Amino acid sequence: MKDIHSESTDRLFDAFMKLKTREDCYDFFLDICTMKEIEDMAQRLDTAVLLDSGANYRDISERVGVSTATISRVNRCLNYGTGGYRKVLDALKEDKKEEG
Repeated sequence: MKDIHSESTDRLFDAFMKLKTREDCYDFFLDICTMKEIEDMAQRLDTAVLLDSGANYRDISERVGVSTATISRVNRCLNYGTGGYRKVLDALKEDKKEEG
């Protein structure tokens, strides 16, 4: 896999971390990404949430509208990736507990 570490990527990630509200995120992502790119990222996260909850590929494909190849890629990252999905999923679960 290509190493994405660079000054430009650091700047991009630093910019993400400056966003304070959901509206800030909408504004920035709508400027920097296409609608399709945002939708694809949202679908991948939805797929990770469903995989983490034990849903099967067929159900995920029907509910989220992604291919089994996408589900497989997300599953591989979830289980053997860098841990990024896990950090986000755990944080989302924690937020949900604090709300409920």
